[in-house]
Amino acid sequence: MPAQRSSYRQGLRLAIPFAIAVSGFGITFGALAHATNVDLLAIVVMSATTFGGSAQFAAVSVLAQGSSVGAAVVAAVLLQARYVPMSVAAAPAFTGPWWKRLLLGQLIVDESWAIGNRGDGTFDRAKIVAAGALLYVNWVLWSFVGAAGAELLKDPRALGLDAAFPALFLAILWPYVRERRAALAAALGAAIALVASLFVPPGVPIVVATVACVVGLRR
Repeated sequence: MPAQRSSYRQGLRLAIPFAIAVSGFGITFGALAHATNVDLLAIVVMSATTFGGSAQFAAVSVLAQGSSVGAAVVAAVLLQARYVPMSVAAAPAFTGPWWKRLLLGQLIVDESWAIGNRGDGTFDRAKIVAAGALLYVNWVLWSFVGAAGAELLKDPRALGLDAAFPALFLAILWPYVRERRAALAAALGAAIALVASLFVPPGVPIVVATVACVVGLRR
């Protein structure tokens, strides 16, 4: 139990820098969704049930372009599809009744997955849960703030908040590309996504880019 409590504390501590970044684009998402005529309650419910910044941004962007709700849902689902292999990898760390694993599994996001990754193919569930819980509360809270204060924020891009997402993902990626094979997989994934973005709808390039993960497979 002391070791588990220590893992929870470490998960929270490691998630704080990411939580600060999340607050910035939580505000941005709330403001952009409000500008797309999504009402405040819908914004909060979406953040609470989807808990996926990139997917939510994609859905709102599709709606802003005048596309249907169905197209927005498809774009969001495609982006969220990357959590399938991530969850499969982390699944052995989650034990207990199915409902408990289902509930705690919702806290697996890019940041918490990276924080809980021990680097040897195993995961620390306590770190994932602690980090994910902090990020979840932060995301829902600041999405609400962004939507409620949209009139004051005006154009979020004028503050440079649109750069928060790429900066966050680079921060997550950096610790994992310090050996040759990982760097090759990252570069290949980026190249695949870049080329695919010229031909396929938003969300698909990220899913297709996961093909680069085969570079990291071990026998």
